[in-house]
Amino acid sequence: MSAGAPPADALPGPRPGGVRARLRELFEGDTLQGRRFRLGLLVLDLTSLALVAIVSFLPRHPAVLAFEAALGLVLLAEFVARNYASSRLGRDLLRPSALADIAAIFSLLAAPFVTHGLGFLRALRFLRVLHSCRLAISLGGDFPFFRRNEEVIIAAAQLLVFVFIMTGLVFETQIGRNDHIRNYGDALYFTVTTLTTTGFGDITLPGTGGRMLSVAIMIFGVTLFLRLAQALFRPAKITFECPTCALSRHEPDAVHCKACGTVLRIPDEGRD
Repeated sequence: MSAGAPPADALPGPRPGGVRARLRELFEGDTLQGRRFRLGLLVLDLTSLALVAIVSFLPRHPAVLAFEAALGLVLLAEFVARNYASSRLGRDLLRPSALADIAAIFSLLAAPFVTHGLGFLRALRFLRVLHSCRLAISLGGDFPFFRRNEEVIIAAAQLLVFVFIMTGLVFETQIGRNDHIRNYGDALYFTVTTLTTTGFGDITLPGTGGRMLSVAIMIFGVTLFLRLAQALFRPAKITFECPTCALSRHEPDAVHCKACGTVLRIPDEGRD
């Protein structure tokens, strides 16, 4: 391969003015319209997770199953459009975030045919969005609040996603086998009391598998909870890479890099 040649899995560039070029601008571009479009995708993820959490408490009525399938089709359309716009389709499809998307979409489309729909898989999509560096940067550019509190927001979201996934796992593995787990509310109650190590003991998971799941909830849950507490109570910093030494965390009002003394030009919306 000659120097400067494109990667083997890179697809030809989109035709200017074509559909693919337009999609790439929305999903990857640094334009105001692209940033707002990606903000809309985050709203879609938040809304879909909220709706999925709500319907999980409802009886498996045909209307509920139809709604889940329709939501799966919407997310499938977004997934296809995003990957169609990608310049490295083969590599992108093998990323963990893409596999998480596929699992989440499958769980929704399979809802009419699967006993409980594997709802815990749907939180994986939200985790992908929150870990998108491009989305975080674009949101930070438009909303200073997100830039100043990015670490807290991501830590809180990771804890929320963990609780959502573990609640789904508890429900899927215990429903019909454990008389104490009758709905998502019971599973959520057990997950939260176990995560906080309160352990009232009125609900337990029998068997070796149940005990190992409880151990996983305690270990990983406490770790995420402590990370959130650390992000909340330690001095606030923002992400801005120093052009000289590459130190990326600074005080919001920093003028010089504390590591090398370089003058920083951190974007600031000003003070009243």
